[in-house]
Amino acid sequence: MRTAALLSLALLLVACQRETTAPVAQKKQARETYDASAGADARRIEADVRFLADDLLEGREAGTRGYDLASLYVAQRMRATGLAPAGDEGSYFQRVPMLRGVIQAEGNELVINRDGRSRALVFREQFLPNVNYNQADAHVEAQAVFVGQGVHAPELDQDDFAGVDVKGKVAVLFNGAPARFDNDRRAFYSSSRTKAEELVRRGAVGVIVVQSDEDEKKRPWARAASNWNRPGMRLRGSDGMGIDTWPQLKVAASVSAASADALLSANGRTAKGLFQELRDGKLRAFDLPGKVKLAARTQITPVDSRNVVARIDGTDAAKKSEYVVFSAHLDHVGIGAPVNGDAIYNGALDNALGIAVMLEAANRLVHSPEPTQRSLLFVAVTAEEKGLLGAEWFARNPTVPRESLVANVNMDMPMLLAPTADVVPIGIEHSSLQALVQQAAKEVGVDLSPDPSPEEVVFVRSDQYAFIRAGVPAVYLDGGYKGEGAQKIQEEFLRQRYHQPGDDINQPIQYGDAARLARLNARIGSLIADAPQRPAWNSGDFFGERFGRQAAAKPEAHAK
Repeated sequence: MRTAALLSLALLLVACQRETTAPVAQKKQARETYDASAGADARRIEADVRFLADDLLEGREAGTRGYDLASLYVAQRMRATGLAPAGDEGSYFQRVPMLRGVIQAEGNELVINRDGRSRALVFREQFLPNVNYNQADAHVEAQAVFVGQGVHAPELDQDDFAGVDVKGKVAVLFNGAPARFDNDRRAFYSSSRTKAEELVRRGAVGVIVVQSDEDEKKRPWARAASNWNRPGMRLRGSDGMGIDTWPQLKVAASVSAASADALLSANGRTAKGLFQELRDGKLRAFDLPGKVKLAARTQITPVDSRNVVARIDGTDAAKKSEYVVFSAHLDHVGIGAPVNGDAIYNGALDNALGIAVMLEAANRLVHSPEPTQRSLLFVAVTAEEKGLLGAEWFARNPTVPRESLVANVNMDMPMLLAPTADVVPIGIEHSSLQALVQQAAKEVGVDLSPDPSPEEVVFVRSDQYAFIRAGVPAVYLDGGYKGEGAQKIQEEFLRQRYHQPGDDINQPIQYGDAARLARLNARIGSLIADAPQRPAWNSGDFFGERFGRQAAAKPEAHAK
């Protein structure tokens, strides 16, 4: 009955979409394959991915009808599995209020006034303004100052602001954090949030992030420029204003590596030389001559989206009021610039597969003959692609008491494109979760491998970081790379298909490995839920000391 009801729901959603949505791109023909040898768990995961990554959902961008259909589907999958609703007012949904911002084609400027001459960079080709959530028409004209990577880390003897005054000026900086930093601090200080907070504290009135030559290799400017009008989003407070939008920074913009000289070449310095100093860790701050004029025009509108939240109640009288939170983001990036005639960015790996793995873990746990002592929450969050917004909203405003959240197990974009023997647990070294994850991996029969690309600082780039900032220990499970050609295939995916239309159902997704990952997720969750003590941050841990329960006890002023 559950399977039949679910199939009927899926067909109804597809029919509704066919009737009301005009074609937006050439449709991809998904390979219709059926592996009769696959286990039922692998087939359930495949079925969920095929629906969520179908063209008819138009890339599941937060705040769109495609996302709403995806969230309805997931809610009914949770209902059919036997999970109880845990959202607002007894429903499966938690409302997430946001502001939607879209850069406009006219009214954007970046002009460099120097030595009595003016040079205007070309919108899209050479610079892009950031979405402004505070003013539809924003502008600033001020002196500029180069501040390296904008990092102030006194505990590591790093001060990119040494010798300059940023107050009343536009800060010019590079992405990232010094390579000499350990992974944790590089992740934290690379965060745009951390940099914005430091700039505001120092009185900057604007910021320009200059792409380096290494950035260009990893994330070509042309790709971002082709999607310049893609909407951005921020959380919206009860006063209607944006949360974490830093209005003190009146205008923010990015400049391409190819155009960096126009801004950075001065007093014998060149962009090429500064790129080398960036690699060598020898950047020093300096005042840039003249002034820069920045202007940005944004269409700002309120929009609501929703998290999908369900639960399994624990059985222990003392512990059932505590919750282990499973999370995965349901949204992707929607419709964008066409690539080979295809404009739908389906997000099959990112993150339809992660949602499907979480749903299968829930299925295993709800039907387990040994129910857990603590309760379990399953949260399909919105707007991860807009800045972890759905997870941030839930972590600040959970549908259960905030102090009852004991741990987070996150699932995001498992790159399962070739058979592997391992998984990568991001962040286990920070807390007592490490021993539990190791035990679960041994029981399931899977190896644990270290992060192959710590420089990508993924620990702060997925939804677990919102829980970490709320003081909740977390682990993020990614696909492994121990398998013939697996790492090469993953690197090719990141270069060619990540956040592109090619992340679709026609990829060679290893559903058997996905089922194994679901078993691992479920076992980790059950071990946490049955442990005598709540997970704890390791003594002296960087994130534990900065965000642990004691540090997070004070509610943020803007949390509504």
